[in-house]
Amino acid sequence: MKREDIKNIIEAIMFAYGEPISIKELNAIINKDLSHKEIEFMMDALITEYKDNDRGIQIIRLENKYQMCTNEKYADYIKMVLEPKKKKTLSQATLETLTIIAYKQPVTKLEIENIRGVKCDKALKTLQENELIVEAGRLNKIGKPIIYKTSDEFLKLLNIESIDELPKIEEIEENN
Repeated sequence: MKREDIKNIIEAIMFAYGEPISIKELNAIINKDLSHKEIEFMMDALITEYKDNDRGIQIIRLENKYQMCTNEKYADYIKMVLEPKKKKTLSQATLETLTIIAYKQPVTKLEIENIRGVKCDKALKTLQENELIVEAGRLNKIGKPIIYKTSDEFLKLLNIESIDELPKIEEIEENN
């Protein structure tokens, strides 16, 4: 199979799947004994093609996954077509909880409550409903507490590829 065919298969999979997908998952689907680097090269080529041609869709990278989505340049037109989703604004308590999770992840509910000094059940529920955080497993401690981390939706909302792109706490403190 030609490299161009494989690249087209990757493009078709990403379009149909709609969710972020890793190179490892793509390789398992294609099943052509390609190296991680070869698929990453094809992904980079697709990203460049979409950017160079100023297409209506683009491919973005989220941590170690890729997703096909609309080009933000055309967002106003998309908004006119789609019914606006009613998103709740986040309360101060919920934003504080999200910030703690973003900077301390993976983190347990107890750790969040110790930092904030108050219960955070409602804030965690709101963040999960808005798909900004996900359960990242459980600690191997008494009670097996759930650990939380930010989601791909959180990265998309902030328009960043990785949590490493968040401003450093020292930078924030200097500006205040």
